[in-house]
Amino acid sequence: GTELYSQATKEIPKTQAAEQNSVKLLLPPALYAVPGTELNVYFDNIVLVQDIKDWNFDVDCSYGRQDMDRWSYTPGNKDLEIGNFPLKIKIYDASSKLIAEASTTVFVSPQDAGKDKNISVLLVGDSLTDQPIYPQELFKLFRNPGNPAVKFIGTHTGGGKPPAEDVPSLEGYGGWTWGCFCSKYIEKPLDPYAYRRGSSPFVFLKDGNPVLDFKTYCDKKNEGKSPDFITVFLGINDIFAADDTNIETKIDTISKNADILLSEFRKTGPYTKIGIVLTPPPANTQDAFGKGYKCDYNRWQYRKNQQRYVERLMKKFGGREKENLFLIPVYVNIDCVNNYPKEEEQINARNPKKILRDSNGVHPAKEGYLQIADSFYAWFKYELNNK
Repeated sequence: GTELYSQATKEIPKTQAAEQNSVKLLLPPALYAVPGTELNVYFDNIVLVQDIKDWNFDVDCSYGRQDMDRWSYTPGNKDLEIGNFPLKIKIYDASSKLIAEASTTVFVSPQDAGKDKNISVLLVGDSLTDQPIYPQELFKLFRNPGNPAVKFIGTHTGGGKPPAEDVPSLEGYGGWTWGCFCSKYIEKPLDPYAYRRGSSPFVFLKDGNPVLDFKTYCDKKNEGKSPDFITVFLGINDIFAADDTNIETKIDTISKNADILLSEFRKTGPYTKIGIVLTPPPANTQDAFGKGYKCDYNRWQYRKNQQRYVERLMKKFGGREKENLFLIPVYVNIDCVNNYPKEEEQINARNPKKILRDSNGVHPAKEGYLQIADSFYAWFKYELNNK
């Protein structure tokens, strides 16, 4: 398996070791790129520090460019760039001591990967899928020349709206967790699209008992066949309110529910490719949390929870490609400074000047969702190229 990070500790004085050893680089085992689509690694998203300006990043790579806050790369169509190449990132402290380093491989897939194929896709998620900006952008990207014909499977198209032509269907539900999809059952929802209060689309009544049954779902939604691809974008609601005392227990519960849900998918679809989404960090400032949650939740705590969740997902699902389980590294590619919602507000009661403040902690602005779609798309193209 790929080492998630390594740390250079030889020359660190003992008094500083405890603090500095806690800084580690969290890079996924693989990154995916496709011509014409930008791939980013935002430094703040791969390291858990209060302020990245206190640290020096050094990118070693033959492609792309290193900016102040990111490594960025948009492949061209040159044959040379179709293939893969290594990317290494090092982090130094203010006195130029090497604190940590990590490597990954960037896989570039051809623009026409999967051309003329027919595939079916099931997007499973919470409110970030339900919105449904990234599903619609993904739908649009698949309409570009050189792509397969894609059938999106689902009971609704976002916000409980019924399936319709030219809109991707999906299974995204605001506020839902891994466990909701395994077992949520409500005998009489208020109406068929009262989706927040409704049952899991994969749970059905059998002999009077609610049962997780993906085969029945596929019978209803995909002519009895398992989808070619399933993506699972969950975890935000599972870990949102966690703290340092219970985050491991919360992730243990996610792990159990993930095993239940994924093994149920696997029973019907032994060859279905399942992509587990590595969840994005929150908006860059506490302002976003103050706006949404008053004093109830703290951005830094959630950021710690999210980092730990990503780390644990990598440990659990990394290196399992032979089982058709994959990681979709959404978290590296999203700009948490500029691509979360902002609102204009008066500075304070005595100062009439207006400033922009972050206004949503975990739901990106449209631009952030579009970056999420780019991450999904590049992963799909890689898998289609290898099919």
